[in-house]
Parts: sequence; C-alpha cells; structure tokens
Amino acid sequence: MKVVDPHIHLWDLETHHYPWLANPGVSFVGDARVLKHDYLIADLLKDAGDIELLKCVHVEANHDPKDPVEETRWLQSVADAAGSRSMPNGIVAAVDLAADNAAEVLEAHAAFANTRGVRQILNVHHDKLYDYVGRHFMREAAWRENVRLLRRHGMSFDMQLYPSQMEDAAELANAHRDTQFIVNHTGMFVDRNSVAGYRAWREGMKTLAQCPNVAVKISGLAMFDHKWTTESLRPYVLETIDTFGVDRAMFASNFPVDRQFGSYGDLWRAYASIVGDASDAEKDALFARNAERLYRI
Repeated sequence: MKVVDPHIHLWDLETHHYPWLANPGVSFVGDARVLKHDYLIADLLKDAGDIELLKCVHVEANHDPKDPVEETRWLQSVADAAGSRSMPNGIVAAVDLAADNAAEVLEAHAAFANTRGVRQILNVHHDKLYDYVGRHFMREAAWRENVRLLRRHGMSFDMQLYPSQMEDAAELANAHRDTQFIVNHTGMFVDRNSVAGYRAWREGMKTLAQCPNVAVKISGLAMFDHKWTTESLRPYVLETIDTFGVDRAMFASNFPVDRQFGSYGDLWRAYASIVGDASDAEKDALFARNAERLYRI
C-alpha cells in the first residue's frame, strides 16, 4: 500500500525542548510518558513497515513556544539531509496569531522551503480534562486580524478544534476564502457518548464542509477510542467522507501519538478496509493525491 501521510510528528529530545515531553503526564490522548524518546524519520519509516510511505507532512509538535521557528529550522535540515528522502516534505509550523510578533514569526517560517502552513491549537472545552488553551482565540479581534497574514505567504491553516467551535471556524473560513483551512483529527469528536454530542459533531462538520476552502484529515480517532477496531472507526470515517466529499478528505496517521493504540500498518489497513469498495481514483485521492495537492508537496 502506498500512502502520503499528512499528519506526523518528529522530535529530538537531545537537541530541542518540548515542554509536554519534559514533564509528561497522562491525559485523554494517552500516556505521554511512553512518548518521551526521540522520534525521527528513521523511526517513522521503521513503524511504516510494509506500508510504502511516499511523502509526509510534519505538524508542529508543541515545541518550545519561546522559539517556534527553531522547530522549522531543524525540520528543514532533516529534510535536506542525505538519506532523508526529503522528509518531511511539508512543514506545518507553530505560531501564536494573538502574539505581538505573529507577523515576524510567520515571515521567519516562510523563509524555509518546505513550510506550507501553520497550526495553532484552538481546543476549548468546559471540561478541564479536554481543555487545551482556555480561551476562544477565534473570537479575539487581534487574532482574527492576523489570520489575514497567511495569504501573504500562501500558507494554509490547520484547525485543531472541537465540534462546539465549528460554527466560529466556519465564520472564520468564510471571512478568508483565499486561505486553505484543514480540520485536524476528524473534528475531534470528544463528546461522543451522548446524542447531543454526536449531533454537534455531525452538524458542525456539515457547517464546515459548506465552506469550499475547508478540508479535513481523517486522523486522531484513536485518541478517543484507545481500543479501536476497524468497525469502531468505520462510522466516523464514512460520515466524514460523505460530508466533505472524496476531494476534500485525506487519511493521516497522527504518529507517533496514535502509536500508543495500534501499529502504523494496522491503522492504514483499517482505512483501506473501510473504503474497500471505493473506486481506484477515490482511493488514490484519499490515500495520497489530496494530501499532495492541499499541502503542495
């Protein structure tokens, strides 16, 4: 099986600082203590095994927020190194669009050849277990104003958010139709144990899908389903593809985070089984071509 993986993370704990790995804990996404080790391209390729990984996109890994550009500088050096196969082929860098230096940070990221976009985690939840940032960035005027800077550099924006935030996200996407937005982790369906929670996810995804400049990564499902099976993933995968259409959905691994809950090969084979009766063109789009097009790699 040949894949382009648009959501992976790398880290080198010997040379870089990642606060969440310096003092790892246990949360709903698993036990970060088992992730406290270097994870490099060689490790990713080893995990891939018999899955032929053609290209990949690195999404910021919560590197030291005092120097987000250093992560991009390091990743570009990894991609440029002999034997790296130019991986990561695309870089989604970190930025705080609410910060006074947001413009300068974006400018610095843009100087690197493989930079394709940025991510700022937006997840807000009333339950502290699930709350990441504690503030509604998308409702802040200064933050929203800085989103316009992405167009200057031709950057996309990776959206990591919850269903309760999807209406705000759709408003943002409609206000910046010249910017590509990419929803992370299948919309992070966190409140899945209630009818209201399922409805919020389903309707929120439909609202986002009405924006032609919004796409979605089918990934991160294991964060909420630690004992996942192909059948437990099936309804979320099919609902997402049906909502966004084959041309705006793409499979991704979220490795090594989701490595806690299953192997790389098992995850991709589960995806393949779920869309087994799709056409060859549809499979090609979901497993490779959409990621190449949306991240320009």
